[in-house]
Amino acid sequence: MSGTFYERWATVYDRVDRLPGLRSWRASAADALGLSPGDTVVEMGAGTGANVPELRERVAPGGRVVGLDITAQMLRAARRHSDRTGVGIDYLRGDATRPPVRGVDAVLGTFVAGIFPDPAAAVDAWCDCVAPGGRVALLNFQRSDAVLGAPLNLAFEGFVRLSAPGTRLSGGSHADAFEERVAAARRRLTERTVDRRYETFGGGYLGLVSGTVPDGTG
Repeated sequence: MSGTFYERWATVYDRVDRLPGLRSWRASAADALGLSPGDTVVEMGAGTGANVPELRERVAPGGRVVGLDITAQMLRAARRHSDRTGVGIDYLRGDATRPPVRGVDAVLGTFVAGIFPDPAAAVDAWCDCVAPGGRVALLNFQRSDAVLGAPLNLAFEGFVRLSAPGTRLSGGSHADAFEERVAAARRRLTERTVDRRYETFGGGYLGLVSGTVPDGTG
């Protein structure tokens, strides 16, 4: 993953994050974590912090939201929003594949599983830092099997090329590589959790997978 790339695109990501249609999907991702007041939730690859208001609402009062991202420019953009800062909100610069946290109540990863070279190892690290009984949720873009989806599936290829550099595999498309990584992350989450749920949104173009870390696994 190129930090320089994401520094250049931080402003663009910030604008996209604020599109009205994304809010209900972000709310659903936060709901999938089963958060309660006083909980600590970590977002891996938090970007510009668009999910933070939804998460804070569910852990208040007394809870903590930690936004972890490797790119300083993304975190600076997050801190510019008054609704993404304040009591109970912390931003940490760090590698989401090696999170410097332990014993948290929940972990959220939105639109990031497809950019890791080893997404299964990343999910392992996330499950390891969640206390038994806590939940992990992954929200990702994906191609749709909808009858009218062909034009949007072509657009998805272009979107991945622009937004997730380095995901192309030899002999395959960017979208194929991206979805292979997302699938690997989802498989590992399935292996590591119980009480799993899968939901789709936006005509099948977003998929949300969540599960509970059982005793003896986290």
